[in-house]
Amino acid sequence: MTDYQELLQTIRDLQPSRLGYIEILQEEVKRNQDRPLERTKLEEESEDGTGRPPSTAQPPCGNTNQSTVPYSIPRALTVSPSLGGLPITPELAGNLRKILFGNTFYVFNYEWKKSFFKFREPYSNLSYALEAERGGSRAIQMVVQANIIKYLLFTRQTNSDCCRLQSLSEVGEKEQERALAVALTDILWAAGEERSATISLVTSDYCFTPHLDYKLDNFTERLQLFSFNKKEDVKKFVHEHIQCFEDEGSHGVILFLYSLIFSRTITRLREDLDCTTSHLLHLSLGNFVCRQALMNLLLTGRASPNVFNGTLQCGDDGSPLEKPLHGVLARSAVGYLHWSRELLERTKLPMVGSMLKTPKLPIWVCSINGTYSVLFSPNRSLLSDWKMEHLFHMYFYNGQPSQQSTALLTIDTHSHHWEVGIKDTQGDPEKRFPSVEMAVRTKWEGAAIDWNGTMPFF
Repeated sequence: MTDYQELLQTIRDLQPSRLGYIEILQEEVKRNQDRPLERTKLEEESEDGTGRPPSTAQPPCGNTNQSTVPYSIPRALTVSPSLGGLPITPELAGNLRKILFGNTFYVFNYEWKKSFFKFREPYSNLSYALEAERGGSRAIQMVVQANIIKYLLFTRQTNSDCCRLQSLSEVGEKEQERALAVALTDILWAAGEERSATISLVTSDYCFTPHLDYKLDNFTERLQLFSFNKKEDVKKFVHEHIQCFEDEGSHGVILFLYSLIFSRTITRLREDLDCTTSHLLHLSLGNFVCRQALMNLLLTGRASPNVFNGTLQCGDDGSPLEKPLHGVLARSAVGYLHWSRELLERTKLPMVGSMLKTPKLPIWVCSINGTYSVLFSPNRSLLSDWKMEHLFHMYFYNGQPSQQSTALLTIDTHSHHWEVGIKDTQGDPEKRFPSVEMAVRTKWEGAAIDWNGTMPFF
């Protein structure tokens, strides 16, 4: 922190020259590039992204002479300013921070900065799958994962004669890139109301001079924005610059989140939110976590803060609310299931409405005890033929490196043998049944779930 205090003091002593300030910032970038990665990681982990002083930390162990570019400055993946985008303005950068954090002083911490879209090994059992982080960015990665599955199972044209599920293990590196580009494009295009989308990329030059009430992060200040009015143009541009989202050190998840916000626009986001939610992320246990409004923006293209259907005009007692509460207005392609033991104990578990619970395709992002995963089926008729819901297979992926194959679940909605002898038994249902099963039963009440030899996990 001493280096930055000296930098700020130098700035105060200078004339308010844009050129002089930019030269100082660029010099700071050069100095940071020479700093060891271990030291940078330690310093960023000691901050929580809130601008508060770091807590006491132990010196890093091991070799500290690495020359790898630190995650805080993805210089190796910058694009040329001559590419034609519009540079971010101070006003837009400030509004971006406010819609994300509620102020201009918070910045993303190390866990967010190192997050990107990383596929598993091509042509493997999990070649369709992203490897997700443990932090707050995992929610975004899992929604993108659901859209990748949507493309691979239901959208792409394939010459393979094998079943659709087996085709998920036949994904090569080029197809992984194409699937990621399509998934990102679909989400951004929906946020732009299927009329436009905006992609944000990092350039080598700073675009504006930050004010003293804005915390510099050496990243947001170098954004260039590229807007398109045709979906094919969006997909082509994302595909051409896919390394900006899937390479280590790219800040890929943050770049996509910025693109999502710019595609929706700050104005529309403020209209989407209601009196219960003013920004998209909240600080929890030292990390920034996605609010429901951001999850709904990713899933539906609209940042409604609630999971019920429609707009709520009246309270539980039937009296009119002072301000209406915004829910989900239309069915999305990918659905959403929610189970939380903590919220259930506090009788605050939200009831997900049918717009999210019954999507257009049999793919669900699951929020289970605050951790995100994906549940899906290759059988599209599961949502159109009620007879298919008697006995069927589902597949489960949680994004963790420890999962080496897709879990197969057999779901039986007519045989309730799991309830035998339980009605008169006291105890916690989550101790009797895995959390994944409890989440599934929020969609198929009373279902019996067979893990087919896999040890139940989450």
